Amino acid sequence: MPNTIHLHRVIRAKPEKISRAFLDADAMVKWIAPNGFTCKVHHMDARVGGTFKMSFTNFTTGNAHSFGGVYLEVVPGECIRYTDVFDDPRLSGEMITTVTFKKVSYGTELNITQEGIPDAIPPEACYLGWQEGLILLTKLVEAEIPD
Repeated sequence: MPNTIHLHRVIRAKPEKISRAFLDADAMVKWIAPNGFTCKVHHMDARVGGTFKMSFTNFTTGNAHSFGGVYLEVVPGECIRYTDVFDDPRLSGEMITTVTFKKVSYGTELNITQEGIPDAIPPEACYLGWQEGLILLTKLVEAEIPD
């Protein structure tokens, strides 16, 4: 039976800046891949009905897996919801990821729910991968670098 995971963080940045990191291909490659992987965004059309395609490559072995999906909801600074489908038939099914952003006194409350995770992927592996990526996301969006 497919699994669901939930993640929660408070990040010291505005909701709009954090959501931009989910919608900008150059930003995604900076933070989304788990430790030990690189990310390539093949295309990204971050609007409702738009699609994306990306791949993660294991830096040690060179093995890659690709996946893509469709944006179901895009409200910058509030909510992003999209599907994910792996190209590998052993990882069948469609995942749905929902990311919400809520302005709070010290930045943004970030909530992520990922539903429909294929049985072949242990939920703890998803948690670890997301946690590693969210550390990098936080470093990217909390940095305030003057022009």
